[in-house]
Amino acid sequence: MDAEVTPATEEYLETIYKLERKSGVARTSEIVDALRVAPGSVTNTVERLEKEGFVKHEPYRGVKLTRRGLGLALTAVRRHRLSERLLTDVIGLDWAEVHDHACTLEHGIRDYVTDRLEQALNNPKTCPHGNPIPSRRGEIREEDSKPLNDVSAGETVEVVKITEENREILRYLASQGFKPGAALKVAEKAPFSGPITIRIEGRTHAIGRNVASVIWVKSTKSRRKR
Repeated sequence: MDAEVTPATEEYLETIYKLERKSGVARTSEIVDALRVAPGSVTNTVERLEKEGFVKHEPYRGVKLTRRGLGLALTAVRRHRLSERLLTDVIGLDWAEVHDHACTLEHGIRDYVTDRLEQALNNPKTCPHGNPIPSRRGEIREEDSKPLNDVSAGETVEVVKITEENREILRYLASQGFKPGAALKVAEKAPFSGPITIRIEGRTHAIGRNVASVIWVKSTKSRRKR
């Protein structure tokens, strides 16, 4: 008999998925930080998830989703990001506030409701923060992009997505104009991992490398050639 998929299980699988996308593997210390739970709790839960066939855990290396775990993770991500769209596009909540509310909302939505929600929202491709919404079949299409840290000084780029959905970070980025679709120019990159100076919406900002790492962008060169 298959193990029951609880909201807690979905939260773990979704978190592991996001950490894998970021660095190829989810380390237990990163899961602790992301979910804000005790290390012992993460250890016990990962052991359970491995027994149930959702993850593979290699000591000292990290945790990875199995094919089964990936399917469930993408289903949870789909519900979460569509819930965020509902909260922003229909209810009118601020984009910095919707992540936590969507975490609660997503676990009460069945698959057929998710499909109807997607249709009602006119089939959005991304969440409000620019992250792609998986399809009903678990397919996900990532737009070609890279973290702002990797952009050279003098280059003009367009914001594609914000990969960190922390409320304070989102609120700060929105106040400075860093939203999907916004154009910006990297004016200067200080040496030795120093701040990056950005020109956006006619203003200049200096942001730290840790903040720049969650802002993913694409080149605007191809757009200018059209």
